[in-house]
Amino acid sequence: MKSIVVVTDSSSGITPAEAKEMGVAVVPIPFTIDGEEYLENVTIEAPRFFEMLSTTNHVGTSQPSRQTLDDIWSPLLKEYEHIIYLPITSGLSGSCMNAMEYAKQYNGRVHVVDNQRISAPLKISVYEAAKMAEQGKTVDEIIQYLTTTQSKSSIYITLSTMKYLRKGGRVTPAAAVLGDMFKLKPILYTRGQNFDKKAIALTMQQAKKKMMDFIKHELNTEFKEYYDQGKMALLIAHTAIPETEIEKFKTEITAEFPGMKILYADPLCLAIACHTGPGTLGFGTCVCDYL
Repeated sequence: MKSIVVVTDSSSGITPAEAKEMGVAVVPIPFTIDGEEYLENVTIEAPRFFEMLSTTNHVGTSQPSRQTLDDIWSPLLKEYEHIIYLPITSGLSGSCMNAMEYAKQYNGRVHVVDNQRISAPLKISVYEAAKMAEQGKTVDEIIQYLTTTQSKSSIYITLSTMKYLRKGGRVTPAAAVLGDMFKLKPILYTRGQNFDKKAIALTMQQAKKKMMDFIKHELNTEFKEYYDQGKMALLIAHTAIPETEIEKFKTEITAEFPGMKILYADPLCLAIACHTGPGTLGFGTCVCDYL
């Protein structure tokens, strides 16, 4: 029997092809559109999702059921001694706490780690944990690393519209209307607990500049030790932004952060896109010691 397998959920943005290549498993997070439930890359793909999102009245997300967890965990435990499960941060969903409680039924073989991450930083944690397992690290060693580095990441996102925050009940209708009327670009920020408003920009270009300035400040203050050691990577995430625009942003980042690696430039998972809509751009940094 093999030792350790790493499992995450779809908030990490890891696709089925990537999961297969890396030897990890992904639990799909359910989301609803006008009351009907969907699973990313299982019952719906991104093009159809964004087509429906433009006409729907209500979107929302829910937790993976315990049956879904068991359907993935139980077969893996026939091959592996231990599972390390890295779900979406507990600060944004109750699914982490639910998984922790349910894992008690597996006699200490399922280890749920609240890594306090989402999207690309969570993807890095998953891949680093898998790499550590491949190198023969123990469960305790992997969990200790994940716990020690969980706060060494930062994400900023800017939205092209506030309409979808309104649909999901994240802002009032009046605030969304005023924001879109004046074409404001809110910049939100998270360290895993929740998304807080950080700033307002008048254009997407201004928003990009502000996000880069915020990351620069962090790299030269609280993340300086890791930054000086070359252990901080840069990350881009987006929803339905043309590849040409992402390449342009990467060029701008390279000019502002010479010598730093852009590790990922990926689409946000659909469970997040439910609340942000198309045109969302995210930029962040994360410690990366095993990739």
